[in-house]
Amino acid sequence: IEKASIRFGESFNREEFVTTNARVVEYLSKKNEILSRMARSLETENLADVKALIEELESACPDSGSRNWTEVKQFNLMFGTKIGASAESAMDLYLRPETAQGIFVNFLNVQKSGRMKIPFGIAQTGKAFRNEIVARQFIFRMREFEQMEMQFFVKPGEEMKYYEYWKTTRLNWHLSLGLGKDNYRFHDHEKLAHYANAAADIEFNFPFGFKELEGIHSRTDFDLKAHEKFSGKKLQYFDTETNSNYTPYVVETSVGLDRMFLAVFSNSLKEETLEDGSTRTVLQLPSVLAPTKAAVLPLIKRDGLPEVARKIIEDLKWDFNVAYDEKDAVGRRYRRQDALGTPFCITVDHQTLEDETVTIRHRDTMKQDRVKISELRDIINNEVSVKNWLMKM
Repeated sequence: IEKASIRFGESFNREEFVTTNARVVEYLSKKNEILSRMARSLETENLADVKALIEELESACPDSGSRNWTEVKQFNLMFGTKIGASAESAMDLYLRPETAQGIFVNFLNVQKSGRMKIPFGIAQTGKAFRNEIVARQFIFRMREFEQMEMQFFVKPGEEMKYYEYWKTTRLNWHLSLGLGKDNYRFHDHEKLAHYANAAADIEFNFPFGFKELEGIHSRTDFDLKAHEKFSGKKLQYFDTETNSNYTPYVVETSVGLDRMFLAVFSNSLKEETLEDGSTRTVLQLPSVLAPTKAAVLPLIKRDGLPEVARKIIEDLKWDFNVAYDEKDAVGRRYRRQDALGTPFCITVDHQTLEDETVTIRHRDTMKQDRVKISELRDIINNEVSVKNWLMKM
């Protein structure tokens, strides 16, 4: 499909091609048949049929080529521990495998104290724990990790509208980081969790292939009703427009903070060959995410240049995280800041003493401009401001 879109260009009709091209129709039909069968088998816990499907497809280990598969098993993905003053009185306890339930328990507290009207969302970040089967691939999969998520509460019957809205909005947020449209794709779930009526992942092309970065799920009203049932307390919303109570439905967006870091870092770290044949290591972080926004460099360590550089630091530090560097030749300092991902280098030289101008160097293009010291704040802010970034989405 992608090859055809490139071949035919603007005249390419994707929908028509997918429904009329014989090979594509055959591939999609076979794919849907396989996924449907696997979903049915997992739903009914028919693990023998899952094993049979793997063998029928002649699936092989991508590393060794082996087809000597073990039996398909259920694994315990939760961490168990004990709580109590003594072994005799201790009770079983499980570390949370997701962070969402704290939001649901506090739904009414937030809604009433904030006088919130549906639809509205509650967002948080926090630690979660899973007894992962394969805890490898650097920080992509860990047993202790950070989740960032939002539970968006909606009127029953409107959940699919907001499910599609958040799929689009979240993908646009990822694309705004400038890591490349081709590095993202959606994966719709064939097998849904027992509480969901729709689910999709935003996958990112990590160094080891496309893997889940963020999940968007329509969780229905399962969580709030479950907490109502076991706590005996109502968690319903009173709608003043309809003069009625109802249990809201929920659309969830959940992204791994560690995975997000890995996606940005792995895509941004580059080795470039320059026109003169030399190379440089550059961390092309989105400017809004760069830990240090600018480095101020006096050309030499005398003649009053360090004093002017320090004065610039004192002025900019209230708005940005800025660094001072006076060691080594200025070219080496540029390279050092490139590797750290610093978007701007500001060089103070002897001309600065005459007309209060400095050289500002852009990390990605290495272009250098002569600007007034008084203009620095606006130039930097235009590139690194979270407000400007979000308004461009």
